[in-house]
Amino acid sequence: MSQLTRESGPHSHPTWDTVREEYRYSVTATPIGAAVAVFSSADAVLALGTAEDPLWVVESVAHELRGSLRATSDDVAGLGSQLGEYFAGDRRAFDVEIDWALSEGFARDALQCVTEIPYGETASYGEVAEMAGRPRAHRAVGTACRFTPLTLVVPVHRVILASGALGGFAGNEEVKRFLLDLEGAAVR
Repeated sequence: MSQLTRESGPHSHPTWDTVREEYRYSVTATPIGAAVAVFSSADAVLALGTAEDPLWVVESVAHELRGSLRATSDDVAGLGSQLGEYFAGDRRAFDVEIDWALSEGFARDALQCVTEIPYGETASYGEVAEMAGRPRAHRAVGTACRFTPLTLVVPVHRVILASGALGGFAGNEEVKRFLLDLEGAAVR
């Protein structure tokens, strides 16, 4: 965000000062790797990714935001606790505000539709495309799911092939199967 300010003096000119939002991140251990959550100053989840190396997620998101992230040990928005409950089988939905700033256009529309897929159920890429208002855009849905900055809270693991087979999951089909098995979803 930028704001226009005026320097003081007889020949002052307006200048643009960049006001940067402060982003924070936290890391929570999960059975599928470290879950790195990035939060806006309003405590909305901006990104959530899992990786064996949490620094990779932090650097990727910082690059997208064109800024730096500050580590916090706080359980921001209660997400760390909610992740623990989810993996223990005690939580079916996440109760956090999502900041969609890193998704745009049809990808955002598709991902917002993915949030409507209930726990333990699946939908095909084509069904999500139809929900998003573009019934022939199943490949675009696949791309949106593959490159989402928000995993788990946007349950892209619930999107499968029309045949009932798993399909991809950011290159890690075993994680997708683990999450679907955790939720009791029936897949091939």
